[in-house]
Amino acid sequence: MKTDTIAAVATAMSDSGIGIIRVSGEEAIEIVNRIYRSKSGRKSLCDVASHTINYGYIVDNSGNDIDEVMVSVMKSPNSYTTEDTVEINCHGGVFMVNRILETVIKNGARIAEPGEFTKRAFLNGRIDLSKAEAVIDIIHSKNQFALKNSVSQLKGSVSDTVCKLRDEIIYEIAFIESALDDPEHISLDGYRENLYEKVEDIIVKLKKLLDSADNSKMLKEGINTVIVGKPNAGKSSLLNLLVGEEKAIVTDIAGTTRDVLEESIRLHGISLNIIDTAGIRYTEDVVEKIGVERAKKYASDADLIIYVVDASVPLDESDYDIMSMISGKKLLILLNKTDLDEVVTEELLLYEMKNLDINSNMNNSQIIKTSTKDNIGIDLLEQAIKDMFFHGEILFNDEVFITNMRHKEAIMNAYKSMLQVKRSLEDDMPEDFYSIDLMSAYSSLGEIIGEEVEEDLVNEIFSKFCMGK
Repeated sequence: MKTDTIAAVATAMSDSGIGIIRVSGEEAIEIVNRIYRSKSGRKSLCDVASHTINYGYIVDNSGNDIDEVMVSVMKSPNSYTTEDTVEINCHGGVFMVNRILETVIKNGARIAEPGEFTKRAFLNGRIDLSKAEAVIDIIHSKNQFALKNSVSQLKGSVSDTVCKLRDEIIYEIAFIESALDDPEHISLDGYRENLYEKVEDIIVKLKKLLDSADNSKMLKEGINTVIVGKPNAGKSSLLNLLVGEEKAIVTDIAGTTRDVLEESIRLHGISLNIIDTAGIRYTEDVVEKIGVERAKKYASDADLIIYVVDASVPLDESDYDIMSMISGKKLLILLNKTDLDEVVTEELLLYEMKNLDINSNMNNSQIIKTSTKDNIGIDLLEQAIKDMFFHGEILFNDEVFITNMRHKEAIMNAYKSMLQVKRSLEDDMPEDFYSIDLMSAYSSLGEIIGEEVEEDLVNEIFSKFCMGK
């Protein structure tokens, strides 16, 4: 592990009120002290108490003032990295911040690698790997749920749960191994029945974590929502209403939208990644044809499809093509333009979908009457999305949500190993078979907190961090 002194800018590289240069390592305080002059000119950073803020100036190697600063000193081990850490708070601005960073580097520090401060916190035992990953998740949070979940993970919600499961598993491993080594003093009589109950309990807990992963991923990253329909059905008007501004061109000319438009909105604390697509119809126009094919591709990958039906005109082959395409998807159908004479009714639409054998899909969908022109039904659409994915209120009590796909994969591997233990018990296999699969589950869960990971994976995880974190 590297123990030299590193430095990086910890704030955004843009003109701002304040900029922060972070320095960490064995010589952090000494290096900054070389370029620091207190207001009185007599105070040394090497002599100040830990966790103090010191007012003075940063000077260049010729003794000329660069900026008036506040310098925070945090001594080992009570710092983010557990090393001596200094943060220089200067006036913001790209030029000023870079000049102070260059001065720090000239006096003995080196530029930190991406995520190296947090990596040192992990390697020095201050946080485990799941908490380290929560740091970057906090920075990248897109909505209230993602932020709350990341903060909860940083506090230990995931690692505490994983450690409890590992404690339960390792206890059984130790008991089996001890009994096999010393059968005269440790009996396995009746143990299989007791182990079977404990294995089933662990399987239920792992399954609960797995079940949280898919919805949590959508809550964290947003629901990929694709708007489909015939040309001139009101798709672009719907996008503009949801976004709250004129993002898409709206005209009475069919085929105005020829490519996809992507926007993100926040709805009841969650994110929707909305894609407005070209109207789906048969066309000889080469450009529009490409847009139609892209619409079909995006629809096939969507978490949610909003199918906009023009209720003022009869259904045609394009509608039947769309209905066949969206079968099996989570679906909201908008009977739009209800301000005009209604030609397509909810009953008719259900009848046609039943004829196409799509009626079974209606358990996973809803029909809503709307008028994007008069802003009618949009509130019902928003509530329907929330109900469809999160069954009403999104609660965030003490429940653990898995949002990291690396964590999900590790839990899945542990889950499979525990199922194998259960099968071995049911097949009355020898005890050492249980021990092998229990150890596999134990190791898989260890990957989440960083106890069973290779150095290359650790490096890859921290390479995604920003320089100053």
